[in-house]
Amino acid sequence: MGLWEALRARTQPKRNNLDALFLVPSAAITLQTALGFEPTGTGSVCYRSAAGAAFAQTQDDVVALIRDDAEAPQVTVTQDDFGFTWLVVEGDASDPSGLCTDLHAVNTTLELNGFEGGLLCSMVPFANASGQRFGLTYLYKQGTFYPFAPSGEQARDTLLELSVRDLLAAELPMEPDVQRWLAVWKAPGL
Repeated sequence: MGLWEALRARTQPKRNNLDALFLVPSAAITLQTALGFEPTGTGSVCYRSAAGAAFAQTQDDVVALIRDDAEAPQVTVTQDDFGFTWLVVEGDASDPSGLCTDLHAVNTTLELNGFEGGLLCSMVPFANASGQRFGLTYLYKQGTFYPFAPSGEQARDTLLELSVRDLLAAELPMEPDVQRWLAVWKAPGL
């Protein structure tokens, strides 16, 4: 930030770093060895759909891009109760790198086509043998991750969330402000 911007109390918005999604596979190894959580093979991108043919064509292009892979994962597009669209990729649980590549492609395509304002988050769900689940959530506008661990209809397992945050703090850019840890109820894969 320059002196003039500081004097006018204006800051530039924080830029996201979509390449941070490629850090998730190594974080998955840490989660597996330290806490017993493994990726479920499902990942999703949440965004607000725009009206018009340009957005519909972009969304169709994204789905086609992922399905063109030789070992194409299953791709679905759904809408939640809050009006957000979820593009869900269901692939091989043992290949978090491929999943993160697909999620990166979705985000990048929407961004490059001018729809970055509608991007909310990307999520990679994890589960352990006892059935606990959480979603490692990437906040698009902040460029940071946070864990979301639902433990009931409208309840969260905050102890698990804080444990995951502390464990992954050295590996991923974690969101320091817990007020930004959005409750993503009914997210696909959770």
